[in-house]
Formats: sequence, C-alpha cells, structure tokens
Amino acid sequence: MKQQRNEIKIAFFDIDGTLKDFSKDELSDKTCEALNRLKEKGVLLAIATGRAPLTLPKLEGVEFDVYLTFNGSYCYNPKETIFSKSIPTEDVKKIIENAAGINRPVSIATQKRIVANGKDTDLVEYYDLAKLKIEVADDFEEAARDTVYQIMLGCVKEEYPLLMKDVKNARITAWWDRAVDIIPADGGKGVGVEKILEYYHLDRSQALAFGDGCNDIEMLQTVGLGVAMGNASEEVKKAADIVCGNVAEDGIYHFCVSHGLI
Repeated sequence: MKQQRNEIKIAFFDIDGTLKDFSKDELSDKTCEALNRLKEKGVLLAIATGRAPLTLPKLEGVEFDVYLTFNGSYCYNPKETIFSKSIPTEDVKKIIENAAGINRPVSIATQKRIVANGKDTDLVEYYDLAKLKIEVADDFEEAARDTVYQIMLGCVKEEYPLLMKDVKNARITAWWDRAVDIIPADGGKGVGVEKILEYYHLDRSQALAFGDGCNDIEMLQTVGLGVAMGNASEEVKKAADIVCGNVAEDGIYHFCVSHGLI
C-alpha cells in the first residue's frame, strides 16, 4: 500500500504518448503551460523515457531538471550523472546470438551511438514511431563490446523465451506489441525513479508520474501518485492510482488544474 502523499516536489513524464501525441513533434500549448506552472511552484520536472539521451526530442518552451533515459539505466541532470547501469557484455553477446537464431536484427544503444546489424519491418516501424532512422553499422560487433545500456529489436511475445534463453542479467520491457527494449535485469523506470529521489533527498510520497506504456508501470507504482493517460492500455490504467485525459486532449494540463497542482 502506498504512503499518504505529501506536497508534490517532483514530477516524472514519459514522452511519447504522454507529454506529446505520437503524431506531433512539439508539446501542446496547454501541456507546456502546465509544466511551466509546476516549475514556478518549485516542482522539479523529470523526463522518464526509453529513449537514449542522443534521441531526446527538443521540447521547446520547457526546461527540464533531470532526465531518466534508457528506461532508467542512465539518469542525469545538467551537472552530473546520477545513475548508470549497463547490460553485461556476455548478455549482450548472447542476446545478439539468440536474435540471429530467430532471424531478428538488433539495435544497440551506447551513450554515444545507436547502431544496428540489420533491419526488418518491425524494427523500422518501431523507430518510425519515434521519428528516428536506423543506422546499420559495419563496425556493429565492435560497438557491441562497448558499454551497452539498451538493446532494441522487433519481437512478439511468442519469441521472448527464445530471445532471452541463457541471458542472466538482462530483461525485456515493452510498450509496443511488435518490439522490445532490453535493459539490465535490475533496471527499469522504477529503479531510475528511486535513484533520482535518493539523489534529491525526496520521498516517494512527494513524487508524481504520468505514463501510457507498459514500460511505465514500475514508475507509476514507485511514486506517490501514478497517473495513467487516457490513451494508455488497460493494463497500465489498472496499475496506476488514477487516470487522466487523453494526451491529444491535454490530459496532463486538465489533471493538474483539477487536482490543484497548478
């Protein structure tokens, strides 16, 4: 059971499907207003995304205080790294081998690069959702020996057991039914939230989070008040404390107004 909530001091926001509609490149005026009014009240604004730091969209009009990226595996603010957790090299190698066995190309993300050893329809469309293009690299094998924070590939649930066979210290998190993000076994957005709260000396009861995907569930359950977007799946809505409006209808803004946060 969650603790009684105190005054909100930090708010975590997923990006795609939460802060902005998938069809939009920018924040809506109302969402931008809500974030800036929260900031004026002294609330820290935190991005919480599966994206890499390199692929964060430029959300004009708002200055965020802290970033949770790679689904929590790399957290930082403008001054320093708060938390860093990579996938063990032996597991990276095994996942790539397993993926080849089911004819799935793999994309890996390090701090400096995101490269792939091929592409298929699911992986291309997964990247398209974030308006990104896949870079197939000749030096993929060398890149895979670097510090890998996340692995992405097209994959459906029936393929999960084969993909993760003999993988010891990594796990799947997913927000789309045709692709997966693979992260450290003891990682995830919930862990990232905990590390950020610890860094800022805040209690979970002082934290609020908004999300729409299954990879947001741990985050919504870690904070004092977890809010699912109206466009979220039923699984996410059931895991949240409360549901707000659809991202396309400025759900975050109207929630903050109706709950006296701004």
